Amino acid sequence: MRKVLIGAAVSMGLLAAPAQADNIVEVAQGAGTFNTLLAAAEAAGLAGALAEGDNLTVFAPTDDAFAALPEGTVDSLLQPENKDQLAAILSYHVLPRELASNQLPGRQIHIRTIKSGGDRLLAIEKDAHTGAVVVDGANVVSADIRADNGIIHVIDKVMLPSS
Repeated sequence: MRKVLIGAAVSMGLLAAPAQADNIVEVAQGAGTFNTLLAAAEAAGLAGALAEGDNLTVFAPTDDAFAALPEGTVDSLLQPENKDQLAAILSYHVLPRELASNQLPGRQIHIRTIKSGGDRLLAIEKDAHTGAVVVDGANVVSADIRADNGIIHVIDKVMLPSS
């Protein structure tokens, strides 16, 4: 009888593995405050990498962070002829490993991004007393949002590499 019940439970999916969590793109879509970032990732050809890559950390600027850029900047970056520049800016926001806020020391460190060439290092500083985290001048306003393929840290500014 026990074997029959277990067989029935498995066939009904009751003992199946839990459903996968959403990937980074799906988590960002669900939040509703990253529409510009998602449109930019799509235009730069990076949305697939963010959805399918493993062990990533994304410092995700909100729509308000993009809106704070000089007028016309986002529209210009979304033009097909600026795809490489857009990809460089967006890849500067992504680390090739998971980095949770509790892994940061109470001092400034430099970490290499997935950006190819030029300025590839982010300066990340965690205040030892308050726990506040600043990444290249952008404040982390919400940390450690888990996705099935990495971590998202919400930031209040679009970080621009120097080269």
